[in-house]
Amino acid sequence: MPDSRVPDTRVAVTRTPADRGPRGRARAAGRPASSRRRVRRVARVLAAAAIVGLAVTGCTKNDSLAQQYGDGTTKNYISGNGAVTEVDPADRGKPVDFTATTDTGDSVSRSDFEGDVVVLNIWYASCAPCRLEAPDLEKLHQDYADKGVTFLGVNVRDQADTALAFSRKFGVTYPSIIDTNDATVQLSLAGTIAPNSVPTTIVLDQQGRIAARILGGLDGPSILNTLVSDTLAEKS
Repeated sequence: MPDSRVPDTRVAVTRTPADRGPRGRARAAGRPASSRRRVRRVARVLAAAAIVGLAVTGCTKNDSLAQQYGDGTTKNYISGNGAVTEVDPADRGKPVDFTATTDTGDSVSRSDFEGDVVVLNIWYASCAPCRLEAPDLEKLHQDYADKGVTFLGVNVRDQADTALAFSRKFGVTYPSIIDTNDATVQLSLAGTIAPNSVPTTIVLDQQGRIAARILGGLDGPSILNTLVSDTLAEKS
């Protein structure tokens, strides 16, 4: 049933379960200064992004669904609130493991990108915030193309023809996994840092472990850029 509420587009930072309660606070106090600086850096970016708000750019200017979302008038979807979750390297679980088929018919496994940071964007074609964030994702894909970062879409509703049509319309050049029929990728991400809304963007570290999640549409490229660059800078 369509969500009748106007989605909350506020940006928030959430802590992982390990950071909650007395034990979590004790662990946080013992973290190295570099980790604390990284958290503060993301917080500053989040604060700036919250002031800027949503903007329709590039080809989304001519897209009515994305425009409606930017105007706050689209209610036919359920999206996250932009909350960012980071997981310290010591607290990350096992590597994500999946083998699936892309919209171009190619087989792809997470292990194909061992040693790379992998950005997984959960989306579908008629999702308004997915359309709005597409140019930002493509920009970051281009910026990190030769820096050990791989972008993969994960389409959770459409078949290959629809996904490819979306990519042509919005200028997306990285492939998307068609996860509609068997939810292979979604199941591999199940757990405390799962993609609980569409869109969701998940950053995997060089070992394939979940390092960060943005729950909801991107509010510009800055936050994801910070998460990717910080994860890329980690020692694998």
